[in-house]
Amino acid sequence: MSASASVTLSTRIRKRVSGGNRIALLLLRRWDARIAVMILSLLTLSGVAPEALVGPLQTATTATAEALLPPSGTHLFGTDDLGRDLLNLTVHGARISLVVGALSAAITLVIGGGIGMIAGYRGGRIDALLMRFADTFLILPTFVLALILAPILRELIGDQTEVFGIRTTLLTIVAVIGFTSWSSTARIVRSQTLSLRERTFVERARLVGLSPMRIIARHIFPNIRTVLVANGIVVIAGSILTESTLSFIGLGDPFQPSWGTILGNAQSAAAPSLGAWWFIAAPGCAILVTVVACTIIGNAIDELLDRDVRVRR
Repeated sequence: MSASASVTLSTRIRKRVSGGNRIALLLLRRWDARIAVMILSLLTLSGVAPEALVGPLQTATTATAEALLPPSGTHLFGTDDLGRDLLNLTVHGARISLVVGALSAAITLVIGGGIGMIAGYRGGRIDALLMRFADTFLILPTFVLALILAPILRELIGDQTEVFGIRTTLLTIVAVIGFTSWSSTARIVRSQTLSLRERTFVERARLVGLSPMRIIARHIFPNIRTVLVANGIVVIAGSILTESTLSFIGLGDPFQPSWGTILGNAQSAAAPSLGAWWFIAAPGCAILVTVVACTIIGNAIDELLDRDVRVRR
């Protein structure tokens, strides 16, 4: 095979493994990323079908075990102060924590990504105005805003309504986290858009007469999807931490407990002073493992982006 044919073949291969396939290949090359993907896959499985793994969610009326039993063959994670199996609670809590994290990240990416692309492409006064607006949210602490807005929205919306099986108590937390944590995403997307708008294919699209919104949709967005994926995974980790903190202080839904709610129950039951370390360890380790796994995957995708930048240079 000639050198030119070899170059052509390698170019075709790189094109075929672009986008999501390239991300998957990179994750498979790193041992830590493989472990992180396996962990998130197991957590997602437990969140999708918790009843198939551990049965229905145990409540104070359905619990049959004694209170605060340490881990054993019967109860692998021990029991809580009401006699509920902590493995059951932790697996069911995965669904709530992951759903809140994913939905919050989706809101963050839609708002931050949209504002970042518009600001970066249009430039001028629109860019300055949108970035000043983003800076306002950037300097304000997300948790403090969430702490203030969550009870207000709960009072306005109510606690009994359900949307797709999720009570509005949790949807309120989703909305609060999403609407208060988009500013950093907007900054990242804007910087990428500023670079892309000077590329040749964008200039050609302008000459053809495409509108700014069509150029953003057809030429800018496809080239920053990987950035959005990497940022979205990190946002999921941050959203889970924020939701856990809000639930820990009592702003969660006791009827749909998340990992933060379980930790809050442990604190209320004085588990640390009673030596019931397993009450804290189960949800705490679940939060820690999930956040670390998301961080590893996000770093792996960032490595892919940095490599692409070095190759283009």
